[in-house]
Amino acid sequence: MRNKTKSKILITAGGLLLAAALSITAYNLYADYRAGAEARSVLDALMQQTPHTPSVPSVPSVPSVPSVPMEEPPTSEAPQPDEPELPDYIVNPDMEMPTKEIEGNSYIGILEIASLDLTLPVMSEWNYPRLKISPCRYSGSAYTGNLVIAAHNYRTHFGTLKNLTTGTEIIFTDVKGRSFFYEVAAVETLEATAVEDMLNEEWDLSLFTCTVDTYARVTVRCLRAE
Repeated sequence: MRNKTKSKILITAGGLLLAAALSITAYNLYADYRAGAEARSVLDALMQQTPHTPSVPSVPSVPSVPSVPMEEPPTSEAPQPDEPELPDYIVNPDMEMPTKEIEGNSYIGILEIASLDLTLPVMSEWNYPRLKISPCRYSGSAYTGNLVIAAHNYRTHFGTLKNLTTGTEIIFTDVKGRSFFYEVAAVETLEATAVEDMLNEEWDLSLFTCTVDTYARVTVRCLRAE
């Protein structure tokens, strides 16, 4: 009798554990789906507000005409072309990165990782509720070459960072439409408490997310492409 009762208890406990595991899995899948949907919605709005560099129109060819002898004009010193104006972020790299506000949150730009089929908005400041919407700037700036971006390990966000390999191209475009090109230099795993290592300014761009067990951080280190 005791054995039957014990078996029933074990079966019931096992069923409850299985139900709990299924509930957690379902919740995680829903959170992943919702995060992807929110990021896409923000991305659409952000891309509409981000200017694009216009292409230079082609110049139509001009038919040749017979040359006509002309008197040489008086010589004069040819005007010197104006020097191109340097972008403000080069003149003053310590300037604040410009932002665009969408649905009450400020964004600094768009991150593209073509090899992972990811194009994501990047929020200006991070906290845990914001990370459920999109990747966030953890620290630094694209202008000073020490930008650090964090995101949850959702499949639709940074869940596949560990699959990146050395030499992979990553592009960050600020809200003014200025693109910064990077190449992956290293993929490493840092302890959750290794804040100083995460902020190592040897790298121009760092991306990180939690491991599945949340005890460590998958970290992708990038350098500016030549």
